[in-house]
Amino acid sequence: MLQNITEFSKKLDISEESLKQFIQDFDLEISACLSPNLNITQNFETFATENQEFLKKYDNDLREEKSVAQIADKIDQPAEKVEEIIKNKVPNIYDNGLYRSSVSTFGIDHQLGGNYQFIYNYFGDKTKLTQRDFVGYRDLFFYIYDMLEPFINPEQSKNWGIQKAAGIIVYGPPGSGKIFWAKKIAEMIDFEFFEIQKSRLKSTNPNDENATFDSYLSGMLKKNKIILFLENFDEIMTQRTGNQIIDNDNEAVKDCIFHNIEKFEKENILMIGSAKELAGIEPEIIAPGRFDVLIPIFPPNLHERSEMLLYNMTKNLSDDATLLKILKVNKADQIPFWIETAEKMKVFSNTMIVDFTQALKKRIRSSYLKNKTENITINPGILEASFKESASKLTNDYLNNVQQFVLEATNNSYDRFANRIEALKKELLTYKAKEKITRPIGFNTDEA
Repeated sequence: MLQNITEFSKKLDISEESLKQFIQDFDLEISACLSPNLNITQNFETFATENQEFLKKYDNDLREEKSVAQIADKIDQPAEKVEEIIKNKVPNIYDNGLYRSSVSTFGIDHQLGGNYQFIYNYFGDKTKLTQRDFVGYRDLFFYIYDMLEPFINPEQSKNWGIQKAAGIIVYGPPGSGKIFWAKKIAEMIDFEFFEIQKSRLKSTNPNDENATFDSYLSGMLKKNKIILFLENFDEIMTQRTGNQIIDNDNEAVKDCIFHNIEKFEKENILMIGSAKELAGIEPEIIAPGRFDVLIPIFPPNLHERSEMLLYNMTKNLSDDATLLKILKVNKADQIPFWIETAEKMKVFSNTMIVDFTQALKKRIRSSYLKNKTENITINPGILEASFKESASKLTNDYLNNVQQFVLEATNNSYDRFANRIEALKKELLTYKAKEKITRPIGFNTDEA
């Protein structure tokens, strides 16, 4: 019998949050634990049922307040190592020096080399990167899951009065994957996905009076269980200022959405707006009951960049592909090969990583055609040339977008993404311009 994670947690008498944190602490693939529509997989159900006692211990530990010294003593590890992991994972600390909620003694022990092979025995071999639904982002997945709970679990509305969102804003730097996550949301709540084309955003259409945004939205309101994805939401919903040139089409779209937004929940429609930043958006549009669910879409972290490099280099390749043979010669069919490159790709977007792999593939192919051999070395020169090509999008505008995103994610979701935000801040610092030391005009009177 199919069960969602909420039902399953009640059956086990283990908190739902503990199960979610467990999946993250032990780096379990989402697809190995949850189906696309968020039901528990058979493998995870078997593991959890047969190891219920362990999961209860994990659950109890997660609820307990504990100090660094207590954790270190329990797992017989140096306190300095424990503290380093906690600070990287959860930068904030209780005033009394005790941790709880997202700090698991078992999770820390796992990171420091504790043997938990019994967990992985239930899931067989890891799913190949090319066969995964997506790479990394477990924390973002469960954050979105929480935001969508009123759609997934009707009891939230009945028992707690928590209503479904009428609108969601996914925000983040260009190329971070906002449309991917909008489609993932549609999959998670089993809604049909529609992307609103630019041609629909016209207040008047001389060729077809029924092709305006108003008529388009009226037609969509007759459908059921659909997601409407609107790109450039921050530009369309911008707040008017005194000297601003008004875009009549955008104003018409904004007024139409304001007029109809109360109907969205009743008609089982969810609109998702994609924005580079939240600053400048009309405050009324993000008021409660409107687009009040804000989901930050982060650039990939170091580990995710490594996986994405390998994923995009091997994507769609057949087992006997020439490129795959060359990658194997260089041991580039494994993640460790890509870590050094991923470390250089600070604040790179998903798009930049794809650009890098495309550029690298072309260079490898040119070398193969020239030398007619699969024994080609993927040397630092080839990697550096591809890196420079992909880094062309790392403009001042993009870095400013990332800086603004960090500020907004900090204000809205720091408690859930503290480690990502702090890591992104550090990566941004590498691009901060250093002030030039200038010598004062005139003579230095101290010189002899």
